[in-house]
Amino acid sequence: MEYDERLALFRQTRLNPFDRGEEEDGPQGDKTPPQHEARPEVFPETRTHGSDRTMDLGLAEDHFSRPVGSFVASDIEQLKLAIEECKKLILELPEHSERQKDNVVKLIHLRLKLQELKDPEEDEPNLRVLLEHRFSKEKSKSVKQTCDKCSTIIWGLIQTWYTCTGCYYRCHSKCMNLITKPCVRSKVSHQSEYELSICPEIGLDRQDYRCAECRAQISLRGVPSEARQCDYTGQYYCSTCHWNDTAVIPARVIHNWEFESRKVCRSSMRYLALMMSRPVLRLKEINPLLFNFVEELVEIRKLRQDILLMKPYFITCKEAMEARLLLQLQDRQHFVENDDMYSLQDLIDISTGRLSCSLTEIHTTFAKHIKLDCERCQAKGFVCELCKEGDILFPFDSHTSVCHDCSAVFHRDCYFDNSTTCPRCARMTERKQDEEELDVKES
Repeated sequence: MEYDERLALFRQTRLNPFDRGEEEDGPQGDKTPPQHEARPEVFPETRTHGSDRTMDLGLAEDHFSRPVGSFVASDIEQLKLAIEECKKLILELPEHSERQKDNVVKLIHLRLKLQELKDPEEDEPNLRVLLEHRFSKEKSKSVKQTCDKCSTIIWGLIQTWYTCTGCYYRCHSKCMNLITKPCVRSKVSHQSEYELSICPEIGLDRQDYRCAECRAQISLRGVPSEARQCDYTGQYYCSTCHWNDTAVIPARVIHNWEFESRKVCRSSMRYLALMMSRPVLRLKEINPLLFNFVEELVEIRKLRQDILLMKPYFITCKEAMEARLLLQLQDRQHFVENDDMYSLQDLIDISTGRLSCSLTEIHTTFAKHIKLDCERCQAKGFVCELCKEGDILFPFDSHTSVCHDCSAVFHRDCYFDNSTTCPRCARMTERKQDEEELDVKES
């Protein structure tokens, strides 16, 4: 049964908590007709010492609607009593019966109503700024979330809650003034770097047996709160700041090429999520030996170097600019800027083979435009000046070598990494000497 149908059924079966179970006598002693239609029995009649009065303790009221006006303690007490009676009835009814299912729905409504009375909704601003968080008021009522401050469920139907647009920190409206954690995005903006030591533990005693974030008392025995270690920072946290979330640890990837997810605290999880696509890892400086053991890294580096050699062709080609070929790498903008910076997402995609497939496809598209589709780009090719044979050469061809000084392209077999004199460099040097001699003569 759908939720709306259950709600409609619940409203159809509501009764006044103090309606009598039978007709009352009229002024002449006659029976007066009932003022409302007969409805299905919701709860068994509860009679007290000879009284014919039927009470359902408010279980059939429309507790799903919002309260109007002020409420006293008796309303809350009546709801608590009704909840207990509803729980007893659910246990007494046959398992998986329709009546039991309907009463479970009523129990949920009663508890929501009770929570609403304890925490009534107030008019809240749509945007609030606190500790560099930019909290936006959420409009979703059906998604169940958990408050990052008090670690309890956010009931979107009756509670106001906010989400930080920067780090996605979620909390109740009533918990806003208790927040002590600054926005993680500000840390990403000011300090875009990873902890590159594997689980740099300092010991619980160095933390004075307190949570590294909220300073609550913790211990390995779980009294008063369990000490949970974050594999990224190496520090210990309480159960409120550490929910046993898991994430890939950058230090383990760089040093061990290990991608197993490890338990991290909430702040580390958000920081790693925001840093996931940022190219801040220069592998050839951090761990250059990694290229000797991971063949996929060597392949990706070669593809990136080729793309950088293709970039000047596209910048000066009108057709390539109109086709926006370079936008195929808009999700990895650093691939058209350098060949040595990597993001953590790049390394994860390399390990799964996803990046190799997509980058090879893009490389093929780029090469096809330069060598086959565009006459302007073809005209910018090179002829090997050493052998003067063969097809037009391009610097990204696998069988070519490029002069580091003048960028002239030769066959690899003809030009052995600058061991052979580059004819183009020789001409340029000779021309420069002639110009200098001419200037001396004129002066």
